[in-house]
Amino acid sequence: MTITEHPDHLTRPGSAPTGHPGGHPGGHPGHSPLVREIKHDLNNKPFIVIWEVTRACALVCQHCRAEAQHHAAPGQLTNAQGHELIDQLTSYERPYPMLILTGGDCFERPDLVDLIEYAVSKGLHVSISPSVTPLFTRDRVRAVQEAGVSIMSMSLDGGSATTHDAFRGFPGTFDHTVEACHMLRELGMKFQLNTVFTAKNIHEAPQMLKNAIDLGAMMFYTFMLVPTGRGAQLDMLSPLEREDVLYWLHDNSTRIAIKTTEAPQYRRIAFQRDAVRQGKERPVRHGELYEWLTRETNELLGETITEPRPPRTPLAINSGSGFAFIDHTGDVYPSGFLPIHCGSIKETPFPEIYCGSPVFQGLRNPNGFSGKCGACNFNHFCGGSRSTAYALTGDYLASDPSCAYVPPGYDGELPEGVPAEGMPQI
Repeated sequence: MTITEHPDHLTRPGSAPTGHPGGHPGGHPGHSPLVREIKHDLNNKPFIVIWEVTRACALVCQHCRAEAQHHAAPGQLTNAQGHELIDQLTSYERPYPMLILTGGDCFERPDLVDLIEYAVSKGLHVSISPSVTPLFTRDRVRAVQEAGVSIMSMSLDGGSATTHDAFRGFPGTFDHTVEACHMLRELGMKFQLNTVFTAKNIHEAPQMLKNAIDLGAMMFYTFMLVPTGRGAQLDMLSPLEREDVLYWLHDNSTRIAIKTTEAPQYRRIAFQRDAVRQGKERPVRHGELYEWLTRETNELLGETITEPRPPRTPLAINSGSGFAFIDHTGDVYPSGFLPIHCGSIKETPFPEIYCGSPVFQGLRNPNGFSGKCGACNFNHFCGGSRSTAYALTGDYLASDPSCAYVPPGYDGELPEGVPAEGMPQI
């Protein structure tokens, strides 16, 4: 998927955050907030809506949430139903939610250009997430560009063809994706480079970061594996390894814009790093994976960043709280990785589902989370990965077992391998 951000949705430096239920600890005087909040009330309107326009896709990716298939599934939303969905999204007051068209492979949808043109004509900001298959052609990219798409996402899940092609299920996919990125730059189409981190590919992360920079991506968009769909067969990083990876990503956010998905703890790390900068906390003692990633990155890219960029400030949204997913048949979920059915747009308008679903309402109340997520001093802008909590415990309100942070004074159950005193400090 790809996410672009419209400034009208966001609080600006010095403005009071009003979007997230409960607010957050805030930024620091004279600087941009460490975590950006949405201006509008997320109880009433999402910030981002993902629409899986089809489940058809020629690839067989190991991590596929959707278990995509070669042909469109029966019951897929028709063109008229797609227009009706777009009408529902523009029934809100402006600014409208941003719309991301994904799949499967959205290029498998014959009326994709029409859907984009209609959405853009109604005032929606649209981005797309296609697969790199024979359907990914210069003419098709030009068509969606002319229809109003300004950004799309590409995916490389390994630093080399060997790893990525095995991940995607077809030889040559890595090289074709690199060629596609060059094509997008030639056409003036902005793109972000997506990657999924697993225990098997994490040691290629520095090379993946370098690839994103060298190819000219506007953002390095990282996904922490959620064991759902085909991804249930892959190996997750341990909580301590994830902590190392998130700190490494934060280190390198001055090289390229970084975004994390299913790792809202990245927002907590932004606050902890700032507390260290101000002398309020001691630095965390990192593990072996962090040290290895840092050494390898410095060898590939140099220890000194010659032209550092301002780090991209993460957004305080989460599954069901500013974020919603609509599948190919019109069924609504808090996210594509959190498979709890909350209604169908064929029966109930999307705004009513988002606002009124008990599941969505529970996800917007972090004080109702159990375990250390419920007790966490950062839960109102982090909240843990609700998808990972559900995948590993069966309870979408449970504490996120992939998080290594221990809130002050917490003495309850902890994930395996996490010390009771929390991450050691220097």
